[in-house]
Amino acid sequence: MTDHTLKQALARIRDDVRASHAYPVAASAGMVKLDVMENPFRLSPELQAQLGARLGAVAINRYPAERTQDLAAALAAHAGMPAGCAITLGNGSDELISMLSMAVSKPGAKILSPLPSFVMYELSARYQSLAFVGVPLRAEDFELDGPAMLAAIEHHQPALIYLSYPNNPTGNLWDAGVIEQIIQAAPGLVVMDEAYQPFAEKDSMALLARYPHVLVMRTMSKFGLAGVRIGYLIAQAALIAEIDKLRPPFNISVLNAEAGLFALEHAEVYAAQAATLRAERERVFEALQALSGVQAFPSQGNMILARVADAAQTFAAMKARGILIKNSSSAHPLLTNCLRITIGTAEENTAMLAALQESLS
Repeated sequence: MTDHTLKQALARIRDDVRASHAYPVAASAGMVKLDVMENPFRLSPELQAQLGARLGAVAINRYPAERTQDLAAALAAHAGMPAGCAITLGNGSDELISMLSMAVSKPGAKILSPLPSFVMYELSARYQSLAFVGVPLRAEDFELDGPAMLAAIEHHQPALIYLSYPNNPTGNLWDAGVIEQIIQAAPGLVVMDEAYQPFAEKDSMALLARYPHVLVMRTMSKFGLAGVRIGYLIAQAALIAEIDKLRPPFNISVLNAEAGLFALEHAEVYAAQAATLRAERERVFEALQALSGVQAFPSQGNMILARVADAAQTFAAMKARGILIKNSSSAHPLLTNCLRITIGTAEENTAMLAALQESLS
């Protein structure tokens, strides 16, 4: 291909796509990896062997069919899906967010979310040529600004509102009363994104029974299967029937479906892991509070947001010590000099705290 024809080909790509950046994935070989909220625990050798045998018996020469339906049913039971609701699956929550954006993509439609929150809400909206409205959280505690949210809803009439519960990257569960006010004021869909539900003391499943325009989105990634990429969306059956039309055929592989079913059959193992991570989260939070120059924010996820004097310097110093965390400073003005720290194993957390103390001195 000549340079001329390559330029012509690139010119066919949308300007906003060419001006954007791909989702960054940091290199982590040889590092203590505490940057993307993964469950740090692997299966025991016995369960690894059992899973390997099951995956080896899967008919990978066939497209996914009934096994994906089995997984959907198992996830619905695991989540306690209310009567009158249905479920659809995505290749991670990211695909579900794309499906939702496509579902509401009408001329003039808008998507709204508090900020800072999960970046894919805005990216997915913009890639569907939808306007995105971000409403800043309260600076002092990252709580929802109720009056500002209600004013934005009244003014913009969004087709879709995302509420991350707990929120990423701040880790907090927002005020239930304010959430209900937002739901009652919403003219369109309200998605409760519960990606971090295994680590939180509350969920929003009861809202599904009270409000027909509420949807709950979850993922198996934080459950302990980040590498398997399974997200799921629960809502009134009539809503799911429409959104499911946008799901790519066979979007969940037979291997992923089998791995998801295997994990649900051993849910007690993952529940014990989540309990360990919750306890470690509290230990790390107390240790961060004791460090001079660190402001740690309470979390209900498997991560903690902490503000330091110089996030870039601290991030670089920790990376030099073999600890990879997330520098969230550039994500939003409210996150200036903030680091997001994933909760790992006890040994990883102890190493992180030691490296952080050294990096601050």
